[in-house]
Amino acid sequence: MIELDDPRWLKLSHAYGSAADIPELLRQLTHVTGPKTGYDSEPWFTLWSSLCHQGDVYDASYAALPHIVEIGCNAAGPIDFRFFQLPAAIEIARASGKGPPVPADLAQAYGDAISRLARCVVQYLHEDWDEPTLLSVMSALAIAKGHHRVAEAVMNLDDDLIAKLVDLDFGDS
Repeated sequence: MIELDDPRWLKLSHAYGSAADIPELLRQLTHVTGPKTGYDSEPWFTLWSSLCHQGDVYDASYAALPHIVEIGCNAAGPIDFRFFQLPAAIEIARASGKGPPVPADLAQAYGDAISRLARCVVQYLHEDWDEPTLLSVMSALAIAKGHHRVAEAVMNLDDDLIAKLVDLDFGDS
């Protein structure tokens, strides 16, 4: 895992160009690990829009993911569902070819962090989970176990689709 003060961040890129801003966003994340309200709470909003922009990922996404997982796994108390959701979304995008290959020097830390997601979930089993957390956890577990299609399907569940699945309503009248 590259350190947050490593000059390599200046050479990595995200949706808006240089990833020089990502280390500071990750530092901020260490101080705001609890559940948030609203999709636009910072630093999550900027991390999402920079690292997984409209389903595309970047080399900075692969460098940031191990930090996100580590911060989530080391946090005390309930954590924001995005600690599971963003890593799962990055890995889904990578596996779907919506980004460059993981650079060789980032591959070990990236792969280890993906595997660590399952252990991170176990740490928080005793916490109460709302539906977004449950869906994010399920997607993260699927990713950690190599089931990318299942992870993507779970991540795409919303109230309407869940109701259709429960009612077995597949539109074939």
